[in-house]
Amino acid sequence: MDTFLTIASKRDTRHYADRAVPSDVELRILDAGRVTGSAQNRQPWRFLVVEDSERRKRLADAVYEPDNVRGAQLVVAIVGTRPLDLGRCVQNMMLAAWNEGVASCPNGIADEDAAKAALDVDEAPAIVVTFGYPARHPGAESRSAEGWSARAKRKPLEELIGRL
Repeated sequence: MDTFLTIASKRDTRHYADRAVPSDVELRILDAGRVTGSAQNRQPWRFLVVEDSERRKRLADAVYEPDNVRGAQLVVAIVGTRPLDLGRCVQNMMLAAWNEGVASCPNGIADEDAAKAALDVDEAPAIVVTFGYPARHPGAESRSAEGWSARAKRKPLEELIGRL
């Protein structure tokens, strides 16, 4: 897929189809996070793939939108520091997923203590990313990149650009 088409068509998805993410696709998503650049190559992250159903239920109760976790086929809690580096890592994972037709949604942590307890870790996850095939999205290639860009509910580019 064209990179700009991947970026322009990617939407946060909260409703997933009941279809497993194949293990090779899961590994590509995780590897996209692994190869992300970071300040001084610190790689300040750890990926916790939450497979246990009881842990997943408890983690769902710790995020702002529990149904995102409950309905996902793949749940990855990312523990780490350095927000800019983590943001780059998460975005790479979500774009790599979408390139494979797998949708995603970042989920903020509403209750850090509950998240730590659910994952049995000392440090709360910075974010929980859910993945799955979309239940309703028509697919990236259903329109051009320009078509997706035009339909995005975003400020016009002209409002964001200043030239000095």
